[in-house]
Amino acid sequence: MGIFTRFRDIISANINAMLDKAEDPEKMIKLIIREMEDTLVELKASCASALAESKKMGRRLDEINSRKSLWEKRVALAVEKGRDDLAREALVEKRRFSQMAQVMDENLTKQTIFAEQYRDDIAQLEDKLQKAREKQHLLIQRHIRARHSKQAQLDIRRMDNYETIAKFDELESRIDRMEAEADLVNPTARGPLEDAFYKLDVDEEIERELSNIKASRSGSKPSAPEQTEASNE
Repeated sequence: MGIFTRFRDIISANINAMLDKAEDPEKMIKLIIREMEDTLVELKASCASALAESKKMGRRLDEINSRKSLWEKRVALAVEKGRDDLAREALVEKRRFSQMAQVMDENLTKQTIFAEQYRDDIAQLEDKLQKAREKQHLLIQRHIRARHSKQAQLDIRRMDNYETIAKFDELESRIDRMEAEADLVNPTARGPLEDAFYKLDVDEEIERELSNIKASRSGSKPSAPEQTEASNE
């Protein structure tokens, strides 16, 4: 396949449509980018050759014009010296170089246009290559996200299966047993609220006991507990 044919195929190709149809879009975009890069290298090499040929033709045109100017001077010299025979021969040479210069000038114009076309093709291909690389980056990111999402879904399903739930239930039962065993080891353990009421009861008992001791020493009758009075009422 020629370079121009490949270039036209690449420029006219709908990358999105190609990727949508591809079984492996990431692999497809890599192949497309590689083809673009190879074509771009060839285009640049051809453009460099065209530019070099243009310079060569320009130098050749300068030489031809220089020879034509030389024969113009010789025509004038021959006429000045009265040598019409030499003037005629010089005119023939001048005409020949004039024709050569005309042909060379036309070829140089075409070659210059050709080189400019190469530059335009290179610019188009570089633009499309840049877009393809951006699309490749997006494809890779989408692939990574899809892979992570798939793994997350697999983890969720694995966590939701019967064996996992059974393990959690077993762990919860073990914790319940450990808490029950801890309560058996320390049966008097109280919570903050129970502890507060317990202290109130202890304080009350101590006050009653102190009051009784004082009463016995003074010979007076000990005062009845408040709870007893409350119950009698």
